[in-house]
Amino acid sequence: MHYNGWVRSSVYVHFPYCLKKCPYCDFVSYKADRAEIDHAGYADAVIAELGRRMAGEGPRTADGGPIGSIFFGGGTPSLWEPREIARVLDAARRTLVLADDVEITVECNPTSLDRDRAAALLAAGVNRLSIGAQSLRDGELAFLGRLHDPAGALRAIEGALATGVRVSADLIYGLPDQSPEDAARQADQLAALGLAHVSAYQLTIEEGTLFGELRRRGRLPMADDARVAEAFVLVEEALASRGLAHYEISNFARPGEEARHNLGYWRGEPYLGVGCGAYGFQRIGPGGRRWRNELDPARYMHTARSGADTTISSEDLDGDALLRERIMLGLRLAGGLDLDEAGRDLALDPWPARRVKAADALAARGRLVRDGGQVRIPHDAWLFTDDTASRLF
Repeated sequence: MHYNGWVRSSVYVHFPYCLKKCPYCDFVSYKADRAEIDHAGYADAVIAELGRRMAGEGPRTADGGPIGSIFFGGGTPSLWEPREIARVLDAARRTLVLADDVEITVECNPTSLDRDRAAALLAAGVNRLSIGAQSLRDGELAFLGRLHDPAGALRAIEGALATGVRVSADLIYGLPDQSPEDAARQADQLAALGLAHVSAYQLTIEEGTLFGELRRRGRLPMADDARVAEAFVLVEEALASRGLAHYEISNFARPGEEARHNLGYWRGEPYLGVGCGAYGFQRIGPGGRRWRNELDPARYMHTARSGADTTISSEDLDGDALLRERIMLGLRLAGGLDLDEAGRDLALDPWPARRVKAADALAARGRLVRDGGQVRIPHDAWLFTDDTASRLF
């Protein structure tokens, strides 16, 4: 085993296939039946890319430390045969230094997950499943383009929980004609299953998606902003009553069950991205570099297995750019971020006069709390997080 120094780091593995492309999804994904996927060939490509990047021909970081999280995202990684995921994890163990308690997550859809599949993933070395339930109402699931029904979502979650693996479930609120009270009832129904983590996302409309095109044409029904804000509050109350703390704008967990991988993103930590369409981020001195992989699965597999570079674009980021990202992402966390620490890490002054002035003005309006270098958004102002963060740039 050799060690090339990914510090406080994570590995992201992208799996680009889905049974159906959801109309709100802007991730790299392609419709494919399970039998059409070259499961072993794709694993070969990911393993080859991992070996090449860590052999010194691709991005790396400068400091030492074990990998704390490996996340299989997509797409629908639960479509991938568990034996191939096991091969990728074996390669990661040979190539990287993993923390003893490394968190290994696979994103799942109810259409490709049952108790047997969950048990196979657990046997492959996975210790956390993130299940995209999205809704527990037939009409909402149809609107979202999902292939499962409410009973299928519940079966998948209950089957996964029965194996003893850590389980999180996703819920989307802010849907047309959805009452805030029903959004909260669905959140409560999910938490009542015994989940230790729930992600509750407001529906967002992204360019390049079917929903984005429908909105551009004025053909997409949209929820009223006031009702979405009320749903945000009621969902939080429902999950808090089940013991799940609101630790990030869209995420709730019992103590110690926070998603380690996502915490790394929100804190600006480096991550090694492998797979078709994956992003990666490395630190270089006080700055960093972000890169992206080939977007076409066939080209990605051919390039990776040939030993060539799969990167199609990269961007150098200076300390100021990274600090702006840390502010935008860090303020999503209940605890906020330590700007003084960030300044030391990025070798810059985190408190220029314009930021001090902006912070003081936000604090006077109840939109920001500053305790020395630590800044956070108070609970009752979370709905304004993006605007607050942008005023600190």
